[in-house]
Amino acid sequence: MSSDVLQKIRNKVNSFVGHRVQVSASRGRRKSVNKEGIIEKTHANVFIIKVEEDEPRRLAYSYADLLTDNVELIDKENETRIGII
Repeated sequence: MSSDVLQKIRNKVNSFVGHRVQVSASRGRRKSVNKEGIIEKTHANVFIIKVEEDEPRRLAYSYADLLTDNVELIDKENETRIGII
């Protein structure tokens, strides 16, 4: 896995901080989680999404999850997929 590709994904996710997104995460064995939230922060290896359901909580995902399609982010504003280069 090239760090250059991960850096491009990092930069793209960083440009969407504050945007509302839909998250679809694979949890294995045909299980998946679909949530809607706001990209709150980005760090060196992970990004944080604030989800507001019954009570607010935060979900953290790695940039490698986007690269391997374990997590899919869709910008709710213009319905485009985030993370694909």
